[in-house]
Amino acid sequence: MRDRFWKKGLAALTPEEWEALCDGCGRCCLVKLEDEDTGEIFTTSVVCALYDTERGGCSAYARRHALMPDCLRITPETIGHISWLPETCAYRRVHEGRPLPAWHPLICGDPQGPRRAGASILGHVISERDVKEEDLPRFMTDWPAPPEQS
Repeated sequence: MRDRFWKKGLAALTPEEWEALCDGCGRCCLVKLEDEDTGEIFTTSVVCALYDTERGGCSAYARRHALMPDCLRITPETIGHISWLPETCAYRRVHEGRPLPAWHPLICGDPQGPRRAGASILGHVISERDVKEEDLPRFMTDWPAPPEQS
């Protein structure tokens, strides 16, 4: 991979660089609820059934879109239209011209940087396999933003 490749912009990334840009926080895997009247999005502490709640990450990453048709497809073309992505999302930050946080693995060199900084959902979620759909509103929560530096 090229040195500091993310500074080239999302459209210039190779597939390998695109994947490396993700910090693995898992916040895009959280189940969201939308208010039908206002369109407001609410985040829950419930995670996609494919998310590995023991180790983190998708348990079927290569097949995730086939297995979960509503799995988010983040691309250079869609990133500007996904308003609910967290402020810490590396794709969002690069799209908005902001730097990666100090705890991002590409900056600190530690794959556990997001977990240590409190950006990861690992250990704070329940699988949607274990929650009835009608109970989802009980799991709405505000996820705190981790510090920029850590």
